[in-house]
Amino acid sequence: MDRIFSVPLKGGSYTDVFSAESLGELENALLEYKDNALFVADSNTERYLPDGVNRLVLPPGEKEKNWASIDRILSAALSLGLARDSVFVALGGGVILDMTAFAASLYMRGARAVLVPTTLLSMVDATLGGKTGIDYGGGKNLVGTFYPAEAVIISPDTLSTLTDKEYRCGLGEVVKHAFLSSDRRLYDFLLSNREDILRRNSAVMGEMIKLSLEVKIEYITRDPEEKKGIRSALNLGHTFGHALEAMRGFEVSHGEGVAWGMGRAFEVGKNIGETPSDYADEALSLIDSFGFDTSYRVRKEDFPSFYGAIGKDKKKKGGEVKFVLMKGQGEPVLLPLEKKTVEEAVTSF
Repeated sequence: MDRIFSVPLKGGSYTDVFSAESLGELENALLEYKDNALFVADSNTERYLPDGVNRLVLPPGEKEKNWASIDRILSAALSLGLARDSVFVALGGGVILDMTAFAASLYMRGARAVLVPTTLLSMVDATLGGKTGIDYGGGKNLVGTFYPAEAVIISPDTLSTLTDKEYRCGLGEVVKHAFLSSDRRLYDFLLSNREDILRRNSAVMGEMIKLSLEVKIEYITRDPEEKKGIRSALNLGHTFGHALEAMRGFEVSHGEGVAWGMGRAFEVGKNIGETPSDYADEALSLIDSFGFDTSYRVRKEDFPSFYGAIGKDKKKKGGEVKFVLMKGQGEPVLLPLEKKTVEEAVTSF
């Protein structure tokens, strides 16, 4: 198993990112934690749990991202007599990773955490940066902590079992990173390898994941606790997207929401003169080329619900929500938007 990144974090700690070339190599790596760990998965990812480990299998889905699930994880750890030096090992998508790391951050004021992402979305988004949490009060990820994992283990072989919708969900975050990158390597890689990416060519996926993670690492190492405003750029598409997810009861996947939200951000940027028209049009074309529907519009009668969800956005400061717009390649800018501007962006063509 190869270490592909060692990500520096606040206080001199690191998150080591490893690549497992096969499921067998992944299993061998996980067995190293067998005697001092709680393994947490859901019913979709329990197939990756090694035999003979302490396990907790939760129901899948965003609706399970709540206090009740955290209580189950903590109760399981306590019943096993785990200590502060024990390891909470999460195998799954972002829901399982966020909850398990959150529980680890609470257990005895901080146990160890190892994350094994099994979806493309979680590989390029949920594993790095230390964000943990649950949904609360109708808002997404409103309760949580910053608690980086000591290790992340990625095996692209787990992507073979995803549905096309789940796989494309992760592509939304990859495309986002392509816009935020200070260079065009990932952007051009997506343009040149679109068919192989959609066919899930193993070698191409591996390189795509690596390039995508490099972008996220660039931002989180400059702003590890999201206090300087630098890391906020990673929320491109998220303020619009999270509101859509919440308004529609989370029936819209995170990746689909982000892709739609990026579409709205590029259109707003173009309309108010922040984003060059040719760059916005090129960006929208790239988003659409991976099968995302940026043409969807919120019904005018549903806009109050949509705007109310924006008001619950955890990223607001001083009561003000700022949206990430793009001035060009790798040039994000955070701006407040008038309610009328938001309404026009999400309800009108």
